Parts: sequence; structure tokens; C-alpha cells
Amino acid sequence: MNVKKQGRRSAEDAEQTKSDILEAAAELFCELGFERVSLRNISDKAGVSHSLIRHHFGSKEEIWHAISDELHEFIVRYVAVVYQNMSKTVPANVQLFEFTKRMLAYMLVFKRPVQLMADAVRQEDALLDYFIGSSDDIESFVEGLVSAHNAAFPEAHIRMWDLKWQIVMYAHAAASLTPFLKETWSDETDDLNTCLLRHFMLFEQTMAARLKIDNCYRSIPDSVEELVYELPDSVTSEE
Repeated sequence: MNVKKQGRRSAEDAEQTKSDILEAAAELFCELGFERVSLRNISDKAGVSHSLIRHHFGSKEEIWHAISDELHEFIVRYVAVVYQNMSKTVPANVQLFEFTKRMLAYMLVFKRPVQLMADAVRQEDALLDYFIGSSDDIESFVEGLVSAHNAAFPEAHIRMWDLKWQIVMYAHAAASLTPFLKETWSDETDDLNTCLLRHFMLFEQTMAARLKIDNCYRSIPDSVEELVYELPDSVTSEE
């Protein structure tokens, strides 16, 4: 193997190691919370040395920042895919309705972003500020959808933060109160995915009424998963 190939292999190995560290750390942060996780915990779960973690990231805070950056990058790409698949010929309220449904569906299936956000709230302000501060470009996109809706439907005016709050509230409830979610529909089913769909439909009904969505634009999916778009040539943020 020549020097150039060796260098490329070494770089690939280093990137894989960093990816393994971030995956292990993300699982631990979601399971235990930032405060209870140590670099030693991360090194044990990732199967790498403590010194190698410090070499790549330096500190637990830097690992958290890197995870937040990766999640943000993925969500930005996901928002772009939602927009690409969104019909531009339907009314503004329907576009906003479609966007909110697709984003909640993603957060119900891939719980990691809302789990990390909730943990950041419990920790030092710097973690939450970093998490929220990295989403400016997404906010600009959402503001555009909200502004277009409000201009076309002033009688159904909506605030962007009200919208964000409802998505986060429904996503976090499903992630943190799973036993209660299952108990709510225990007389109908013992399947968690079916309960998740029932939970999603509560949100869908609320948003349809608030945005004055005609029934022709509403649908009942067979599962929440079918509403989540796949990103080509990408790795999702959670298995």
C-alpha cells in the first residue's frame, strides 16, 4: 500500500472512530442525561481509550456540541427534502400543515433531537443556548411559511413559536411518557406504533382545525413512519 492510500485509510479510520464516539455519547446522553455521563462512560461504550476521546474532542462539552451540530445538519437536510416534496400549488395553509405533520412525524420516529433538547434544558444554559442558536436557518424557513399563511389567512393567524411549541410538546410527550402513551389506548391496542399513530392524529386534528384545512387535504396514514421522508445517501440520527 502506498503512502497516499495509507493516509486515506488512516483518515477514514479516524472519522469512523469519531463517529463511534459520537454515537455512543448520544445514546448515553439520551439515556442518562449529560450530567451523569463521564468521558470514561463514553470510552467504555464506544470501545476506545479515554485518551483517544480527548484527542478527538477534548471534553464532554465538545462532544455534546458535535452531536448537536450533526443533528442540526441532518434536520436542515430533512427540512430541505420536506420542502422539495411539498406541493407549491396548494394554499399556504396547506403547505404549513404539511410541513408541521412531516416534522412531527420525524421527531416521533427519531426521538434523539427532542431528548437532547429536553436534557439541555436541565443542564447549564450554555448547552440549551448552543442547541437553539444553531437553528437560525431553519427558523428563517419556518418564518417564511408562517408569514405566507398569515398573509393569506389573517383570520387563522398563527405565531411561529406557538407552532414550534406544539410540535416540541407532542414530540417530547411521546418520547418521555411512553408508558402513559401505551396506557391511553390500551383498550384498543397493545402495539406502540399504533399508539404513536393515535397520538399523531390528535396533533393532526388540532392543526387542521387551527389552520382551517379542508378535508380533501387530510389523510389518515397507516403508520407515522410512512410520513417520514428518507434522505438519499445519508445516515439517520438514530437506529
